[in-house]
Amino acid sequence: MPENIAITGLGSISACGNNTEETLESFSSGKRSAGPVSLFKTELKYPVFEVKNFFNKDISVMRTLNLAFQALAEAVSDASLEDLSGYRVGICLGTTVASQLNDIDFYKTYREKGSAPLERAKRFLNSNLAQAVVDFLKIKTKFCCTVVNACSSGTDAIGLGLSWLRNDYCDIVIAGGADELNRVPFDGFVSLGVVSNSLSLPFDRERSGLNLGEGAGIVILEKESIALRRGRKPDLFLKGYGLAADGYHLTAPHPEGKGLEKALKIALSEAGINVGGVAFVNAHGTATKDNDKVEGVVLKKVFGPKLKFLSTKGFTGHTLGAAGGLEAVFSALALRQGWIPASSGFINQDDEIGISPVQQKTEIKGSHAVSTSLAFGGNNSALVISRN
Repeated sequence: MPENIAITGLGSISACGNNTEETLESFSSGKRSAGPVSLFKTELKYPVFEVKNFFNKDISVMRTLNLAFQALAEAVSDASLEDLSGYRVGICLGTTVASQLNDIDFYKTYREKGSAPLERAKRFLNSNLAQAVVDFLKIKTKFCCTVVNACSSGTDAIGLGLSWLRNDYCDIVIAGGADELNRVPFDGFVSLGVVSNSLSLPFDRERSGLNLGEGAGIVILEKESIALRRGRKPDLFLKGYGLAADGYHLTAPHPEGKGLEKALKIALSEAGINVGGVAFVNAHGTATKDNDKVEGVVLKKVFGPKLKFLSTKGFTGHTLGAAGGLEAVFSALALRQGWIPASSGFINQDDEIGISPVQQKTEIKGSHAVSTSLAFGGNNSALVISRN
């Protein structure tokens, strides 16, 4: 039997809290912290979920990396892992925004003058997420990877970290995702016509699009034997990961959700559980017409009409590459706390979906949670997280 992979540290920062404690308070109260863009100049009037009361500690790197460092510090502290010497450590982090030189001023200056100061380009090159964390922690490792897989990047980074541990390449893996709110993806999503001019309504009949957000979510994964040797008795475990592609459309999911259904079945099979053992699903739930319809129909098909599920994007906005990392943290917290928040923004059931997310703070019973991510390019990913 493969060794259990424990989750010993959790760290998060998003519009609903600069740490996990503040996040739980927002979830419990139902508070949504969205507003107009303040991080960059734009004439577009769409609400966004910015991280407030946060300042870049290191201006030589992108905001994405500063967000990642904030979540990393909390996760490492939570795991009591300030000293990583003597362990084989892997770093696997997902992003989308930090993989692009999103600097309009740089391009504008270059186009107008034929050259531009290279400080901005150097700042981008210094912001390779995984490598920057390796440098920050002053460790040596052969297992360092930045996953760029659109909106499933954070989930896929955690899944890759799981495989490193199961194949005995590492003792401990720091995994998750981070992304900043940036003008280029903001303009891009608006041009696609999928951004709502009001607060998003995941899975609601009247949903009209997503709100963008930012943040970082990081988990510390380690072999259970390593955790016990360190004096930690873990209560959370990463049990399964599923990945499947639709190959249907560049930005739209397969109408029947074939890739998502396959990813869910792979994750559940790997975890060794059946659908009846799942206490809740933390759905991707972007509040776009296509995503929520396809995802909701697949969730009903796989788990049945009585499934408890929600989308936390009503609290955070869609944080792109950070979403999978944040939602893994949220799912683990929910299992530990024994409740999930109301699926913020939901009011009216969509008959085309046929099931509704929870509408109030809901007690959960059971040991297993599923977190899903759907991405551009037809990628579908799922994690199974378990308690005790």
